[in-house]
Amino acid sequence: MSKKSSVEKNEARKTLVKRFAAKRKALLDIANNDALEMEERFEARLKLAELPRNSSATRIRNRCGMTGRPRAFYRKMGISRIALRELGNRGLIPGLVKSSW
Repeated sequence: MSKKSSVEKNEARKTLVKRFAAKRKALLDIANNDALEMEERFEARLKLAELPRNSSATRIRNRCGMTGRPRAFYRKMGISRIALRELGNRGLIPGLVKSSW
Protein backbone atom coordinates (compact mmCIF):
# COMPACT_ATOMS: atom_id res chain seq x y z
CA MET A 1 0.00 0.00 0.00
CA SER A 2 1.44 3.35 -0.97
CA LYS A 3 1.28 6.50 1.11
CA LYS A 4 -2.18 8.01 1.28
CA SER A 5 -0.77 11.45 0.58
CA SER A 6 0.72 10.27 -2.73
CA VAL A 7 -2.60 8.86 -3.87
CA GLU A 8 -4.45 12.04 -2.83
CA LYS A 9 -1.88 14.24 -4.55
CA ASN A 10 -2.41 12.30 -7.77
CA GLU A 11 -6.19 12.67 -7.44
CA ALA A 12 -5.77 16.44 -6.98
CA ARG A 13 -3.70 16.50 -10.18
CA LYS A 14 -6.50 14.71 -12.04
CA THR A 15 -9.03 17.33 -10.97
CA LEU A 16 -6.67 20.15 -12.02
CA VAL A 17 -6.16 18.54 -15.42
CA LYS A 18 -9.92 18.37 -15.95
CA ARG A 19 -10.43 21.96 -14.82
CA PHE A 20 -7.76 23.47 -17.09
CA ALA A 21 -8.05 21.10 -20.07
CA ALA A 22 -10.07 23.44 -22.31
CA LYS A 23 -7.92 26.50 -21.55
CA ARG A 24 -4.70 24.53 -22.03
CA LYS A 25 -5.90 23.11 -25.37
CA ALA A 26 -6.93 26.55 -26.66
CA LEU A 27 -3.56 28.06 -25.74
CA LEU A 28 -1.67 25.14 -27.29
CA ASP A 29 -3.66 25.50 -30.52
CA ILE A 30 -2.70 29.17 -30.71
CA ALA A 31 0.94 28.51 -29.80
CA ASN A 32 1.35 25.77 -32.40
CA ASN A 33 -0.44 27.59 -35.23
CA ASP A 34 2.19 28.60 -37.79
CA ALA A 35 -0.24 30.91 -39.59
CA LEU A 36 -0.34 33.35 -36.66
CA GLU A 37 2.24 36.02 -35.91
CA MET A 38 5.22 35.18 -33.71
CA GLU A 39 4.25 37.68 -30.98
CA GLU A 40 0.78 36.21 -30.65
CA ARG A 41 2.18 32.69 -30.42
CA PHE A 42 4.73 33.81 -27.85
CA GLU A 43 2.01 35.42 -25.70
CA ALA A 44 0.09 32.14 -25.78
CA ARG A 45 3.21 30.31 -24.59
CA LEU A 46 3.63 32.80 -21.73
CA LYS A 47 -0.01 32.34 -20.67
CA LEU A 48 0.48 28.59 -20.89
CA ALA A 49 3.49 28.86 -18.59
CA GLU A 50 1.37 30.76 -16.04
CA LEU A 51 -1.02 27.82 -15.65
CA PRO A 52 -0.38 25.47 -12.73
CA ARG A 53 2.18 22.78 -13.50
CA ASN A 54 -0.07 20.09 -12.11
CA SER A 55 -2.72 20.97 -14.68
CA SER A 56 -0.66 19.20 -17.34
CA ALA A 57 -1.81 15.66 -18.17
CA THR A 58 1.75 14.36 -18.19
CA ARG A 59 1.98 14.98 -14.42
CA ILE A 60 -0.63 12.30 -13.70
CA ARG A 61 0.84 9.01 -12.50
CA ASN A 62 -0.91 5.74 -13.30
CA ARG A 63 -1.65 4.05 -9.97
CA CYS A 64 -3.30 0.81 -8.94
CA GLY A 65 -6.97 1.28 -8.09
CA MET A 66 -6.73 -1.09 -5.14
CA THR A 67 -3.35 -0.43 -3.56
CA GLY A 68 -2.12 2.84 -5.09
CA ARG A 69 1.06 1.15 -6.33
CA PRO A 70 2.65 3.35 -9.04
CA ARG A 71 4.65 0.67 -10.86
CA ALA A 72 3.78 -2.45 -12.85
CA PHE A 73 0.39 -0.93 -13.75
CA TYR A 74 -1.88 -2.66 -16.26
CA ARG A 75 -3.88 0.02 -18.08
CA LYS A 76 -6.50 -2.38 -19.34
CA MET A 77 -7.37 -3.52 -15.82
CA GLY A 78 -6.48 -0.36 -13.89
CA ILE A 79 -4.57 -2.34 -11.27
CA SER A 80 -1.00 -3.43 -10.56
CA ARG A 81 0.48 -6.83 -11.31
CA ILE A 82 0.33 -7.84 -7.66
CA ALA A 83 -3.36 -6.99 -7.29
CA LEU A 84 -4.03 -8.69 -10.64
CA ARG A 85 -2.39 -11.88 -9.42
CA GLU A 86 -4.30 -11.84 -6.13
CA LEU A 87 -7.65 -11.35 -7.85
CA GLY A 88 -6.78 -13.98 -10.45
CA ASN A 89 -5.88 -16.55 -7.80
CA ARG A 90 -9.22 -15.93 -6.10
CA GLY A 91 -10.99 -16.42 -9.44
CA LEU A 92 -12.44 -12.90 -9.51
CA ILE A 93 -11.18 -12.00 -12.99
CA PRO A 94 -13.02 -13.87 -15.74
CA GLY A 95 -10.81 -15.52 -18.33
CA LEU A 96 -7.63 -15.25 -16.27
CA VAL A 97 -6.05 -18.63 -15.64
CA LYS A 98 -2.90 -19.24 -13.62
CA SER A 99 -0.32 -20.86 -15.85
CA SER A 100 1.17 -24.21 -14.95
CA TRP A 101 3.38 -26.61 -16.90
